[in-house]
Amino acid sequence: MGKIKFLVFKDGATYDMSELVGKVTWGGRKGSAARYVTVTLLDDDGWKHARSGIDVTRGNQCAFYWEGKELFRGILMQQKQSEKKTMSVKAYDNGIYLSNNKDTFNYTNKKASEIFVDICNRFQLPYTTVADTVYVIPELPKPKTTAFDAILDALSLTFKATGIRYYVMSSGGNLSLIRRRENLLQWVIETGVNLESYDYSVSIEKIKTRIKLLSKEDTVVAEAANAELEKLIGVFQDIDKPDDNMEQANITDMVKAMLDEQSLPDKSLSISALGLPDVISGVGVFVTIKELGISKSFYIDEDTHTFEGNHHMMKLKLNLATDTDKPLGKSTVSSGGGDFKVGDIVQFLGGPHYIASTASSPTNSPKAGPAKITIIAKGAPHPYHVIHTDSQSTVYGWVDGSNLSK
Repeated sequence: MGKIKFLVFKDGATYDMSELVGKVTWGGRKGSAARYVTVTLLDDDGWKHARSGIDVTRGNQCAFYWEGKELFRGILMQQKQSEKKTMSVKAYDNGIYLSNNKDTFNYTNKKASEIFVDICNRFQLPYTTVADTVYVIPELPKPKTTAFDAILDALSLTFKATGIRYYVMSSGGNLSLIRRRENLLQWVIETGVNLESYDYSVSIEKIKTRIKLLSKEDTVVAEAANAELEKLIGVFQDIDKPDDNMEQANITDMVKAMLDEQSLPDKSLSISALGLPDVISGVGVFVTIKELGISKSFYIDEDTHTFEGNHHMMKLKLNLATDTDKPLGKSTVSSGGGDFKVGDIVQFLGGPHYIASTASSPTNSPKAGPAKITIIAKGAPHPYHVIHTDSQSTVYGWVDGSNLSK
């Protein structure tokens, strides 16, 4: 049996189309309400059971699984057939209902998380996890716009006030609102291990060294400047207007958060790597490229996963994560084995070894040997990423503190 499983739900019945599948492309990007899946199927009357009978006009649903794990569930919205006796179908998860529904939205003294729940209820969309976004938005009038635009504006205002990013995702047919940083530092991608190719760029074209916030009368109510940066590159100023009802303390925090974000250069990285199903837009990865001296956390802005036979590859567009605790090297976690920090050379005692800090099952159990702690994910089930320092052990991944000693 192959690793791909593709189910179609139509007319109240479930049909397994896995044997007809040639190739699956699964992806998404930042700023898009829905993830998609495109599946190429055999479509030939000359072979028994070689036609899917899919009809997108009847609201057919589908689910895609890889190695027994559901990666996608949604509605089939496009089908193409040709003389090549293949059919290509494209489906979107239920985030598509956020971008394809318009209304007039008007909120007063509501948090983005409350706005998210109200919109889901308004359009009868099931949801599960909803992170508390804390910041209360004084006013958010959004006439004649999509539900997703209203949510994005609420999240943008929250970020300006708090410096914390949130994103919407769909899983198992349910929407969720997730705090972005909580999904960082779980996966490691490295040259010579699982990274196939990369393309890296740095730009200061959009950088700002000072920001002024103006009242509706155009008087300055708050400002911030990066004097050290201005000594290097000169003055690049931006202006903005906060909400009229925002308190002065929040305005001061807002201008500092905006400058922290905009005074950094744009660093983008595109990579091709061995596929990891949990690595999708909105979450983060830790990338090590020794040739460029890169060993940093990045957010995934766009992902494209390709599945064919038993092979899985992924292409990612990344942006440097600027809202993580800095520096990583000062992270410390206490455990039964003592206090460990990044850079420590420890003794790996042998035992379970995981591909991610949140993985539910180990990939294998390497032998004991010395190893170096390269990343610490505080609060994760398997918080230590370690790499063996000699040939005694092959450990290279996430482990529990109980499996380490000084």
